[in-house]
Amino acid sequence: MAPRSSLLTFLVCAALLPLLFEAADAQGLCVGFYKKTCPKAETIVRETVAGFVAKDATVSAPLLRLHFHDCFVRGCDGSVLLNSTKGHLAEKDATPNLSLDGFDVIDTVKAAVETACPGVVSCADIVALVARDGVVLNNGPSWQVETGRRDGRVSLASEAVANVPSPFTEIGELKAIFARKGLSDKDLAALSGSHTIGNAHCNAFSKRLYNFTGKGDRDPSLSPAYAQKLRSQCPRGDETSTVEMDPGSAVRFDTSYYARVVDRKGLFRSDATLLQDKVTRDLVYQYTGSTSDFFHDFGVSMIKMGRIGVLTGARGEIRKHCAHVNA
Repeated sequence: MAPRSSLLTFLVCAALLPLLFEAADAQGLCVGFYKKTCPKAETIVRETVAGFVAKDATVSAPLLRLHFHDCFVRGCDGSVLLNSTKGHLAEKDATPNLSLDGFDVIDTVKAAVETACPGVVSCADIVALVARDGVVLNNGPSWQVETGRRDGRVSLASEAVANVPSPFTEIGELKAIFARKGLSDKDLAALSGSHTIGNAHCNAFSKRLYNFTGKGDRDPSLSPAYAQKLRSQCPRGDETSTVEMDPGSAVRFDTSYYARVVDRKGLFRSDATLLQDKVTRDLVYQYTGSTSDFFHDFGVSMIKMGRIGVLTGARGEIRKHCAHVNA
């Protein structure tokens, strides 16, 4: 007979499924999955992240980005955390992921929950939880993170290249990429707002400054004054310097990103292209004028994204160390 705590957790999750989930992949997830098996898990995660943010508030953006890059490749299974092995290049070493950061936070959180509850909390769930907690600690919205994910055992650099949107992606392809993941145009507009926090390397947008069409020209959708400022921060050929994605708001989660997109000051081509579609354009203008709408929709979209391709039940594993599959 199953332990009473496990049975109760199963019954609660099962009862919530018809109300909480639309996608079959999400079955097995629920809010409070660890309530009986590791009751302090989410508190441990939150307090550990808070310790890092107190020392460096910029850590929140990389944690949020990890969640995006994890979910868009093989689903939200923690595969982005796995190290490459001899003869095998993992996701984290793929070109789109070379600037990912925050792995030390994940490892510290994992060690803390393993001390409290060995072999219970998955790395995939930790990625989802730290993303939410980091946003909250940067004065952003909160949302209920569904848990119960298990960790994948496969991580392929080639799949990251094929699935992670580029900062140069145009609106049509962005919409198609999101649609393949079960996400709507509204999700695209809302989740793009994550660019209100964090920094970007110059090579993620320098083409817009120096060689947009291969003729040494500037992207005409970029404000000339802003382009000039960016050139002073990112000289031609500079691939190591970084700039704030939303100047003045790098550690404050707000709607200023959308105001900048409206003013033709979105840093990436993928930001500017939101204005080229009626649905996403209307949402950009809506969020510019309503923090409450943006915060609400962002939370809803994060919950939806967190359901992509999850492993639950007997699928996958609970890794002992997030960077390595279990022996």
